[in-house]
Amino acid sequence: MAAFEPLLGANTLMIVERVRWGIVGVGNVTERKSGPGFQQAERSELVAVMRRNGDLAADYARRNNVPRWYDDADELINDPEVDAVYVATPPDSHREYAVRVARAGKPVYVEKPMARTALECEDMISACDEAGVGLFVAYYRRAMPRFVTVKELLDSGRIGLLRSVSIRNERPAPAGEVDQEGWRVDPEISGGGHFVDLGSHILDLLDWLLGPVTHSAGIAANRGGRYRAEDLVTGVFSFRSGVEGVGVWNYDSFQYQDHIEIVGTAGALSFSCFADEPVRLLTARGVEQIKAPYPETVQLPLIQTVVDALTGHGESPSNGHSALRTARVIDGLLSDYRDRHGITYFSGEAGSRRPR
Repeated sequence: MAAFEPLLGANTLMIVERVRWGIVGVGNVTERKSGPGFQQAERSELVAVMRRNGDLAADYARRNNVPRWYDDADELINDPEVDAVYVATPPDSHREYAVRVARAGKPVYVEKPMARTALECEDMISACDEAGVGLFVAYYRRAMPRFVTVKELLDSGRIGLLRSVSIRNERPAPAGEVDQEGWRVDPEISGGGHFVDLGSHILDLLDWLLGPVTHSAGIAANRGGRYRAEDLVTGVFSFRSGVEGVGVWNYDSFQYQDHIEIVGTAGALSFSCFADEPVRLLTARGVEQIKAPYPETVQLPLIQTVVDALTGHGESPSNGHSALRTARVIDGLLSDYRDRHGITYFSGEAGSRRPR
């Protein structure tokens, strides 16, 4: 196998013939959503996994035919047989691990959200730029056939000139007094609540479909009182394309809602972000239902684009700079809430940034 070869240009990726991946943090997300994708993608293989619990790391390696396992991240990162690293830990350690991987001279593919704050994202980008390695983020809807179909429909002009978008993402709170969803609603680990976990997917998808957000404003609150993070966020958005948007994320609702509608001068396109029912196209001709299912391994299409970028066969639509834009929008919407609730984050060298 050929080694990585540096190319001219500060932002140019190194090229390899085949990518040998290591995973830091083989938790639930790696079981079906992502892990198999590194074995299924062309010119790609999964050669090492790491989890702090060595027994669980060994079990994952055995079940998935991975040659090596570790209980120490630095051992995996510095393994000479590992070419690139996928960081699948909770967000509070994304920056730390991404910087370590970059300093080892290896590309990074990191779970979403990219980090807890935009400042942490900027640190990750700087480290990867300085090392001359690629930085990719698992906003995998950018490459899924379902949403490629949505983008093609928007770009085709079938609903005319795009004017507005509306977002509704709601779900009931878990039954009982204690929330069982762990770190995802602990802002010191995740950066926020379900809005950061789920809303980041929606905002990043719209960044890809409609162009970057140029202005946003909103309010975040906690109405249910079940945890420290926000459970209700409302926002208004202006996109570079000229589209204006409104969004509601309510995680203390009586109902489930997963609905995005984009309205143009000649029709409307509506679809869900997290389910796979048909996309609904409304024009003067009537309603058309367009099948757009999820792939079995949802991250595989994006993983393939990352492998393509690292092997010189294409580009990936999701990178550190695109994910930073989403982080900045989230920071803006949560800024007042974080201030009111004393949710702050240290800055400094990797490994020293911890919430107060």
